[in-house]
Formats: sequence, structure tokens, C-alpha cells
Amino acid sequence: MPIKPMIRNNICLNAHPEGCAANVKNQIEYAKKNLSKTAVSPKLAFVAGCSNGYGLASRICAGFGYKAATVGLSYENEPTEKRSGTPGFYNNNTFDIEADKAGLVSITLNGDAYSNEAKEAAVEAVKRAAAKAGIPAKIDLFIYSLASPVRTDPKTGVMHKSVIKPIGGSFSGKTLNIMDGTFSAAEAQGATEEEIFNTVKVMGGEDLELWMDVFDKEELLSPQTCAAAYTYIGPESSWAIYKNGTIGRAKEDLERAIREINKNYTVIKKIRGAWVSVNKALVTRSSAVIPIIPFYIASLFKVMKDMGLHEGCIEQIARLYRDRLYTADGNVPVDNENRIRMDDWEMRDDVQNAVTERVKLITPENVFTETDILGFKKDFLGVHGFDIDGVDYNT
Repeated sequence: MPIKPMIRNNICLNAHPEGCAANVKNQIEYAKKNLSKTAVSPKLAFVAGCSNGYGLASRICAGFGYKAATVGLSYENEPTEKRSGTPGFYNNNTFDIEADKAGLVSITLNGDAYSNEAKEAAVEAVKRAAAKAGIPAKIDLFIYSLASPVRTDPKTGVMHKSVIKPIGGSFSGKTLNIMDGTFSAAEAQGATEEEIFNTVKVMGGEDLELWMDVFDKEELLSPQTCAAAYTYIGPESSWAIYKNGTIGRAKEDLERAIREINKNYTVIKKIRGAWVSVNKALVTRSSAVIPIIPFYIASLFKVMKDMGLHEGCIEQIARLYRDRLYTADGNVPVDNENRIRMDDWEMRDDVQNAVTERVKLITPENVFTETDILGFKKDFLGVHGFDIDGVDYNT
């Protein structure tokens, strides 16, 4: 029986197994063609949040681009008789199958990355992967790419829930329904102090620091270890709901954690370094539901594609590895706050000026010609395994 996408309020509730597999295979082919093993490339990588978006691309580039042994961790639901599995379930399964075919060491864990149990399982998996690959149990690359709405503090047992809200006042703006191209008003009340605190607990840097402590205690770090966590800043027009809102406050804490990690580990040569990578706005399962972001991304995609600057997740991460983390001279280009700026093309003045002018002209009548809403929709469906070229969706 054909599987059709079930979408409610820019959220897709199901996934297509064959489509997810094809999407992963397409990214694998890109990594093979655009990255190659070098003397400084990673041999053993661990990715927390490995199943979708930037995390999935990070694992693919490490494994199939650099031939590294990889351990991935994410929390997924398996399929049942009544519903499909999560996209990440099928993505992880495909990664492991293709890695085995290619003779690559791959171990995938399913669990709550915030829990102590998952960290213990990850340690053992890293050691097993290293033994299987015949290399030292030292993590060369640690990617932290978690995007969960909730986190249970392993010390207190308290569950914290994040919110997407402004701080210091309410927010209103225009957002876009990516499925039919209609506009609506997006409104959000200002966050309470408790909501700000909870969002920082979920999406801030505390858990990243706990991961580093565990890896250090288990002697899995080395002077070659690179650690990277992903963030987003975006244009000023989105700052009220993003950079200056609850998510932005959490991302500030993530940058604080990176500074602490560098102070505690890099200075004494325990690791090569830790960085926040500021990535480009892309279509992910979470970005589609942030107020005004779909409208901005659809406009941005139109401009960047017209300029020949557009990248998807796999292209962005391949460039991160090739041109930032693993350069020929060993230097990691950063901004004045020690951040890697993979949003450099997005935030170019000519790109942002063009987006700003385009947004002023967009109406319900011309939205399909003046934005790339169709590209946004295709990417959104593709994240869930739908609308992938070459896949037969009629069987």
C-alpha cells in the first residue's frame, strides 16, 4: 500500500522507508566524491544526534568521506503495524547497511543522549568500534548535534521542556505554510524566567560538558580530538524570536560551554580544540515550525540558488570538514569570537540585501514565483523520505 505524507501544521507525522534510504545514499555519494582521506582526517568519530540533518551529514562525511569508524547515537521509534518509524530510524539503518557494504566500522545506538545510560553505552561502543577497526580508542572527531524539545537532568531527574518564545515582550510576524503557500500571523508571548531556564537546560551547553567529562574520564580524548557543536544566528529580522529569544539564550550557553571546554582541555593539550559552528539556515524537522523562519528560508533559497551559492546539509558539512576543521595547514578559520562561520555565504551583504528587498515584494499571489517555496517543500518532504527523485511512491 502506498505511503503518503501525513502533515499537520508544518509537521510530518510519518516517513517513507525507501525514500529515506535513497536520501541517505545520495548523501553518501556526495561525500565520496567531495572528500578523501588525508593524514589529518579523523579515524574515529562519535556523533550525538546522528540521524537527521546536520548530524546525519556529519556522520556520512566522516565515514564515507574520510573512511573513519563511526559511532552514532540518536533516539528513534521503530515502525509498528499502525505507524511508520521515525525518519532517523530508517536513516540509521541505511547508514549501517551501506557502511557494512563499504567495509567501514559503524555502530549505531538508540537512546536518550542526555541520560547517563546512553553515555555509558557510547563509551563501550567507541571502544568496540576502535577494536574492530584496529585503531586506538581515541575519538578524533566529536560532533554534538542534538535537537530534542525535552531533557531530563541526570542529576536531579527533573524533566525540562524548551519553548520557542521571545524574551522581554511578545512577538508577531508573518509565517508561511510550506504545503499550500498561504500566509498567517505568527504570535508568541514573552517567555517567563522559568521557561528561559528550562530552554537553556535542554538546548544549552550543560550536556555537552557532561559528554566531554565522560570521554575524558574514560581516556577517549587525544591531542587530535576536534569537538564541534552546531548553532544558528540568522538575520536581524529573525532575532526577536530566535537570537534574542529563548533559543538564542540557550545557544549563548552552548558557546559558554565551548569556551569552558577549550579552557579545561585545549590549553593543556588534551584536545585539539572545540568550536561552535554557525551553520546556514536549512530545512530540518525543527526549522519548519519556528515562526517566520519558513518565509525567510523560502526567500533565502530563491536568492542563493539564483546566485549559485545554495548548499544543503551534506554540502555544508563537507565544506566544514574540508575548509575549516581539516585544512591542509591545520588552521581552523574562525571569527573574532572563535566561531566557525559556515553561514558566511548566507550572511553576505549582497545575499541579505537581496532577501530583504525580495521579502518586501512577496504577496500571496506571487509567492510561488518570488520565493523557492517549492524547493523548501521538496527538502521538507525529503527529510521524511518523500519526493525523492527515483523512488517509486505508487507501490
